[in-house]
Amino acid sequence: MIAQAAAYDKFAQPTVPVWRGLSHPSSIRSTIIEYPSRTALMRRCADRIAQRLRNLISDKGRATLAVPGENAPQLLLEQLGRAALAWENVAITQTDERRVPTESLRFSHKLMSSTLFRGGAAAAEFAPLYDGSVSAGNNLSTVATTLRNAILPLDVAVFSIGSGPVFSPHRQRSTGLEKALCPDAPPVVEIRARGTLESRTILSARVLAGADRHILVIGRDTRTAIERAIALNDPIEAPICALLDGATLHYAE
Repeated sequence: MIAQAAAYDKFAQPTVPVWRGLSHPSSIRSTIIEYPSRTALMRRCADRIAQRLRNLISDKGRATLAVPGENAPQLLLEQLGRAALAWENVAITQTDERRVPTESLRFSHKLMSSTLFRGGAAAAEFAPLYDGSVSAGNNLSTVATTLRNAILPLDVAVFSIGSGPVFSPHRQRSTGLEKALCPDAPPVVEIRARGTLESRTILSARVLAGADRHILVIGRDTRTAIERAIALNDPIEAPICALLDGATLHYAE
């Protein structure tokens, strides 16, 4: 039976949310926090992540973090980047990155530079998933080595659901996604949506599954898609299922 835990603060609703699908027998256990607005979600989620990083630094001297690539939540990144903590003891990477020229406006690192890294987080170590290299194989090998040295095991991961094909609640027709879901997958995998020329580098489910996962569920349509994914509990049909067990879902309409 899926356990529906609740962790509430001054921004969250004072009642336990009931999501369709969460009463079905399943191995998925998720914590859900509902907020009265998207702004409250972004600010409080950033605060929670910052506190988690502080605790990790206090416990073991350093912390590692992965943040969304495509259409990342700007307010959350800005808020988190301004948080008062020992950023020099934090290493940051992305959950995904488009394999496009670094000067492209679609290059997610640009967004991070103007949000997360505008504040104190600029002092953190950054391990990008893509550096503009033409050779996918060589680049993936280099990235994997960097991640093993600087990031892994990953402590905290943040996802913005509904912004793209990476670990979506919908079935994806993407080359490479099944490899990313394999239990013995490498740290990073290149995937390409069928019918498109653009590919991206993503962290594999194996790497993400060991982290403290925060999943942003924005809007009722996205919530409905997550409910359907929970009921399916099949990562092939709904890749997000690979990350739901043990995750915290942050929801606002």
